Amino acid sequence: MLRREFVFASLVLAVFPVAAQETAANSDLAASARRQLPALSETYKRLHRTPELSHHEEKTSAYLAEELRQLGYTVTEHVGKYPDGSQAFGVVAILENGRGPRVLLRTDIDALPVEEKTGLEYASTVRSTNALGQNVGVMHACGHDLHMTVLLGVAREMAARKSAWRGTLMLIGQPSEETIDGAKAMLADNLYERFGRPDFVVSEHDHADVPAGSVAMKAGPLLAGSTGVYVTMRGVGGHGSAPQIGKDPIVLAAEFVLVAQTIVSRQIDPQQPAVLTVGTIHGGTKNNIIPDEVAMGLTLRTYSNDVRDQIVAAIRRTANGLAQAYGIPEDRMPVVTLGESTPPTLNDPALNERMRSAAESALGKERVLDARAIMGSEDVGLYTLDGKIPGVMYWLGAADPKKLAQSRKTGVPLPGLHSALFAPVYEPAISTGVTAMSAIALDLLK
Repeated sequence: MLRREFVFASLVLAVFPVAAQETAANSDLAASARRQLPALSETYKRLHRTPELSHHEEKTSAYLAEELRQLGYTVTEHVGKYPDGSQAFGVVAILENGRGPRVLLRTDIDALPVEEKTGLEYASTVRSTNALGQNVGVMHACGHDLHMTVLLGVAREMAARKSAWRGTLMLIGQPSEETIDGAKAMLADNLYERFGRPDFVVSEHDHADVPAGSVAMKAGPLLAGSTGVYVTMRGVGGHGSAPQIGKDPIVLAAEFVLVAQTIVSRQIDPQQPAVLTVGTIHGGTKNNIIPDEVAMGLTLRTYSNDVRDQIVAAIRRTANGLAQAYGIPEDRMPVVTLGESTPPTLNDPALNERMRSAAESALGKERVLDARAIMGSEDVGLYTLDGKIPGVMYWLGAADPKKLAQSRKTGVPLPGLHSALFAPVYEPAISTGVTAMSAIALDLLK
């Protein structure tokens, strides 16, 4: 009887067109993702309740690793080395299934120093100590808990469907995305030398401006590159009652903040998006003392390394020019240094087209939207080795569709990423995420 049913099924597959077979498979995939939803919802809540800051993802990574081991993956923990020599909490899970392409699927695992204010029954109450020694609340305010949950759902689907694909699936649980040094740490630990160089790099990120139940994709720039710029204005300190004796770096810094805003608006091609923001400014100890220096921290966002270099040069020129105009001595000229950086996320056009087709087959065209690029940044682009490996990141919808429609009508934005009130509509986001990413992985490995 079993043999007769097998023969009948084989005849059906032989007679049905390939498109019909894929449609049936995608329908089954969506149904399977929905069946996983109760368990995955509990996984999501568990991860949301127990967030860990960048560089401290010990329990999160251990949980992710154990779940993947139980699904039959070969798992390696503590992958990644930071510049100070410390070990990162990166996770690499491999599932080999014959000869074929190698596909890297990446999730980030760290949380933010944000005190949650959603009031949800599964809200985080975790507190921790940050790098400055401050006691802070901790929250998955960027949706990395959602990303991990989807990855675990995809891992289960792919393990159960080994007859439908060939090749190697490489799952990455990346630490320290929020400090944009996690991908760099994993690559510095010989990620590709140890686990193989992928043929494709695929990732997702939830988005508060995309309705839950859908994904959004685009070729080309999706996120900007980010560079930290640190400017120290140095002066000659003295008594606040006698400013003519010294050189006031606070006044100099204030003018720099204003003039720096004209760099993008008046020195950069308007067709080249760029953002320059002064995020920190520190100087002085007492109201009647002119300090010797003022330190400022800036963030620079561009889609082009050439534009980034042009703006950095303008920052140096502006700082030095103002200092000279103020008569700052040559040995007290400003100091401009560059800090943390990550490249822009540039989606490979051919891979994006292929992934979009797979997502549309699995979800329906009406649920695969056109993505909008933003000036936020990510470090996932590092895995492409400057574009040598095709890579694509896409948006996973996380907003209540009705609330989002009302928000667009009124112009009042919904709480977004990094907000203490950010609360993804997790059930449709999870099932959609698992369906889309599984369909994409199956297509790349077919």
